Amino acid sequence: MSFSTLGLSNEIIRAVTERGYTEPTPIQMQAIPAVLLGKDLLAGAQTGTGKTASFTLPLLHRLSSDKSKGTANGYPPIRALILTPTRELAAQVEESVREYGKYLKLNSMVIFGGVSIHLQKQRLKGRVDILVATPGRLLDHVHQGTVNLSQIEVLVLDEADRMLDMGFINDIRRILALLPKQRQNLLFFATFSDKIKALAAGLLNHPTMIEVARRNVTADTIAQKVYQVDRDKKRQLLAHLIRRDSWYQVLVFTRTKYGADRLVKQLGEDRIQALAIHGNKSQPARTNALTKFKNGSLQVLVATDIAARGLDISELPHVVNFDLPNVPEDYVHRIGRTGRAGASGEAVSLVCVDEQHLLTDIEKLIDLRLPKEVVAGFSPNPDIKAEPIPNGRQERTKAGGEKRPARSIASPQISTKRKVAPPATNGDRSSRSRRSAKGDR
Repeated sequence: MSFSTLGLSNEIIRAVTERGYTEPTPIQMQAIPAVLLGKDLLAGAQTGTGKTASFTLPLLHRLSSDKSKGTANGYPPIRALILTPTRELAAQVEESVREYGKYLKLNSMVIFGGVSIHLQKQRLKGRVDILVATPGRLLDHVHQGTVNLSQIEVLVLDEADRMLDMGFINDIRRILALLPKQRQNLLFFATFSDKIKALAAGLLNHPTMIEVARRNVTADTIAQKVYQVDRDKKRQLLAHLIRRDSWYQVLVFTRTKYGADRLVKQLGEDRIQALAIHGNKSQPARTNALTKFKNGSLQVLVATDIAARGLDISELPHVVNFDLPNVPEDYVHRIGRTGRAGASGEAVSLVCVDEQHLLTDIEKLIDLRLPKEVVAGFSPNPDIKAEPIPNGRQERTKAGGEKRPARSIASPQISTKRKVAPPATNGDRSSRSRRSAKGDR
């Protein structure tokens, strides 16, 4: 099957072809026709399966086919809203919208925290057909009267599971209250949960449900391995592996922001160039680090789970879990940065005695026993005893720095038509004002 058989316009097909894509992925084959029919959609897919194009392509087709109505002030309305949990993902999605829509007369814009809101206000005075935003910064604009959501035709919640985990549920509810009741809703997730069921139940109208792979599994294209090591030898082992195996592009995950900064400093002492991205870094610093990493001028990028989703790096060869995540699902999202779009990748975890229970939880989730290895000179000391790691949800950052406790919501059942692909209102300003200025807004 080719993209031309899915009912997309010639202008969109031309843009897709120029990006080197000729055949749709399983999620695209099922989602694009459903979206073109105007149906609500609940779609789950492993990261790296082409999910972004599965909603941007039909969204562009729909908006370019139907003329918009002018607003009272004469400006064309914002017709589509795409919400994402992180700045990096928002920027990536909006870039895809621009690339796929380059031959269409549609304008898009991205807004998120960490950068000047005044420049965003100026841009919002012009034509914006498609708005990509993080929830917090979008509500900032709503409160200041610089954005109007009353004529939204299509709402997309991308990485909805991550937004719920990061504590965005109240912001999402405030935004939903500002939208017209008659609209198309598209909800995308990587890991299915009761919270996703509950959100879908209150949001979607007789949705089509699509899942293109078993839930909470890792891609077959990723070679996974565990190196067992003492906690105080992890940094030396990482440097050893980078040199021994000539790793040239490595994404390393740590549990905390402090740990990320410390590891960057230590790798620098080993003459291995590294930079960190996390919530306490300014947006220009994060963008600079990511740009260098993508173009190959930076060997190691150290990140907290803020980057576990939203980083789309072509053919990223290596992901390292310097610390295992407290939440098993985050392991799936982390290593999903490699092995994307059919490419091969390697995911390595450095596991000390403190983390054995976390490793057990991960193996149970993905239903796979990971191969384990000990590197000569880095054998764990059997006399070292495990130290406790805080239980429960790992610290949640609003994609930027402020700890947010995980929140729960009820989980009523929803009625869906299931398709399975072959394998392969102003809010509470007092609470918002207490948010860290460094957080993703």
